[in-house]
Amino acid sequence: MENVVLEIKNLSFYYKKDSPIYRDFNLILQKGELVTIFGKSGSGKTTLFELILGNLKAQKGTIYKSKIAMIFQDPFNSFHPTYTIYEQICDVVKRDFKEEIDTILEKLSLNLELLHKKSYELSGGQLQRCSILRAILQKPDLLLIDEPTSALDNIIAYDVMKLLITLLKDSAILLVTHDIDMAKWCSNKIIRLEDANK
Repeated sequence: MENVVLEIKNLSFYYKKDSPIYRDFNLILQKGELVTIFGKSGSGKTTLFELILGNLKAQKGTIYKSKIAMIFQDPFNSFHPTYTIYEQICDVVKRDFKEEIDTILEKLSLNLELLHKKSYELSGGQLQRCSILRAILQKPDLLLIDEPTSALDNIIAYDVMKLLITLLKDSAILLVTHDIDMAKWCSNKIIRLEDANK
């Protein structure tokens, strides 16, 4: 299946042996799909991303993934305060993106001048949109998104999600959100972790 960008097989993970967070969990995600992981705090949403990224090691199971970009929930921790946003984007996007950046900036309600500032000079909403810009410019096969609109007002939040959905012709999105209405609006499939791990 050449369009598969994420395949999780029989994943089991626990911090405490008698309290597994995942038990024989399976997931296949293909280009063009947006799947939402939904669950209460502590149900394992962020843990799943850490396992996919390789920051945690599963006790059992395999994870295959293609090229990943990540949009974190807290944008202040995803940018270094010493360097400009533009410098940090150039650091991960190792190609010429000048021809496409203006269109994306406009859709995110950002301007180029903002990118030449440091993270502490921007609001939370501006910084989150910069995080989204950085991820889009990486042209990932798989985009992991952790509560991407938590720092945005409702109108901008839906505009941002519409922009992310346009990426689906070339990639897939795995979304973590507490916003069930947004999940229902944009997802091909919603996985409720309480149900998935019974």
